Amino acid sequence: MKTMNRTILTTLLIVAIMALISSCTTKQSAISQLEKFSCELRDNGRYYNIRDWEKAAEEFSNIRKKIKKYDYTSAERHRIGELEGQCAGYVYEGVKGRIQDYGNELNGILEGLLDIINIRF
Repeated sequence: MKTMNRTILTTLLIVAIMALISSCTTKQSAISQLEKFSCELRDNGRYYNIRDWEKAAEEFSNIRKKIKKYDYTSAERHRIGELEGQCAGYVYEGVKGRIQDYGNELNGILEGLLDIINIRF
């Protein structure tokens, strides 16, 4: 009987430890996803088109949903905030770069138009 009780207690302890480890791993995987996403935006955001930004917004939303499922320590919350701030900065830089590209193109169009108008007058 003692052997059976020990076996049951050992099994329950192992299951509890595995559940705890799994929970921590899942919780940390959400932060890891945010870190990876931040790096993706940093490295490639300046090359994104509208469709890429739509996908990025959806991915960010999915990561946020995962993060909201868990309780985090103060240090983890700080890290999450830091990563979200980086993402916002990379979005700004990427969009700003695209706007500058379009602005340069628009300036070229206007110069071309003015050249045509000046030639005709």
